[in-house]
Amino acid sequence: VVQDLFLKLYNKGFIYTKTEKLAYCSNCKRFLPDRYIEGICPKCDFNNARGDQCDNCGNLLNPIDLKKPRCKICNHEPEWRDSEHFFLKFSPFAKELKKRAEKLGDSWRVNAKNFTIQLLEQGFNDRAITRDTDWGIEIPLPGFETKRIYVWFEAVCGYLSASIEYSNGINEPNKWKEFWEDKKAVHYYVHGKDNIPFHTIIWPAILLGAGDLHLPDVIVSSEYLTLEHKQFSKSRHWMISLPDFLAGFDADTLRYYLVVCGPENSDADFSWVDYASKVNNEMIGNFGNLVNRVLSQVKNNFPEKLNQPKKFGAEDKILLDLAESTFKSVGEAIVKAHFRDGIREIFKLVDAANKYLNDAAPWKKIKESKEDAERSLFVGTHVIKCLAILIEPYLPSSAEKIQQMLNLEKSDSTWQYPKLEDIVVNEIAPLYKRIEPEQIENEKAKLGK
Repeated sequence: VVQDLFLKLYNKGFIYTKTEKLAYCSNCKRFLPDRYIEGICPKCDFNNARGDQCDNCGNLLNPIDLKKPRCKICNHEPEWRDSEHFFLKFSPFAKELKKRAEKLGDSWRVNAKNFTIQLLEQGFNDRAITRDTDWGIEIPLPGFETKRIYVWFEAVCGYLSASIEYSNGINEPNKWKEFWEDKKAVHYYVHGKDNIPFHTIIWPAILLGAGDLHLPDVIVSSEYLTLEHKQFSKSRHWMISLPDFLAGFDADTLRYYLVVCGPENSDADFSWVDYASKVNNEMIGNFGNLVNRVLSQVKNNFPEKLNQPKKFGAEDKILLDLAESTFKSVGEAIVKAHFRDGIREIFKLVDAANKYLNDAAPWKKIKESKEDAERSLFVGTHVIKCLAILIEPYLPSSAEKIQQMLNLEKSDSTWQYPKLEDIVVNEIAPLYKRIEPEQIENEKAKLGK
């Protein structure tokens, strides 16, 4: 697939050859791929910029522009030798790419829109898309056997090649065309902000040059996440191993924290203390407590089933209407990739349900009017059924647990407001375990060791 795209662009004149000076390490006796060169960024003076991109300012770089370049393998200063390579033209696509960035800005994260327009206004230079190496995808032209197609070009082609591979795997070789040749399809690209130019300039330019292939629609580019105010680093052991995390904590608690406190629109920090606070106060104190206290009351007082009331009061209808409208607001937030807004809408419903139940107090009413208590518990349980559907994109394990408690089949949890009907509650169990201070201290003590 990569070679086919390469030849299409080459035959149309969008790829050309040019001799340039590339880094050669006389100590390692090899040309150095861009990421094997480090130095001082010419734009922001960051000391550890890579030859292709600066992690500090996000700008794409050429290795020769680095100040005080060094070989990442041996720390030796490289020399610069001439080498002929293939370049991808961007000037034929610059106006169209800028127009798309401005037009589709509402469906792009703000960082992607602003950075893309800035790069295009500065003038996005043609990029070398081959390198002197003997591993990787071969250039489909004679005379370049010692060179390979570079990551600038071939990595993003994986979106298309994966679709074609998938289609072949299910014995429907043309299935990929539904995604790539249908103008009604909507393509979401999800990545970190250091990958913005690849998804808003480089890949779209390749697609425009190839012709008749669907361009990116929604750009979901997150900012950076740090760990206890330091950059993640495997070599310095400043990291959290996912298997270790999952051995002691619930996966859904991490999913929740990274949506609510993650780097959706600005850089964010993972704090063990803040994580525990969010889990204990919001997930257990608000959400888990709602599920547990309502379903416990139902199981204790209406073990056979909870009957649908013949009529509802004004407060009942207000909460049920909010539950129904939450499907629309959360759905719209997810479609726009405003994931944090979506989960906040869900937890507004949780708060409203908690207030409703505190006011209705069915555990007190049960002694005076079983019918009134049953109505309030029905409304509360129906809202929990709604929550089981609403949280599934965010907290799939929690959703499954609630569905089991409410005797729901998977087919009952499609994305729509569920119909009002009698409810049966199965055995119940707490959704989450409280996180104790000593657990957090133990996790913090592991950092850097």
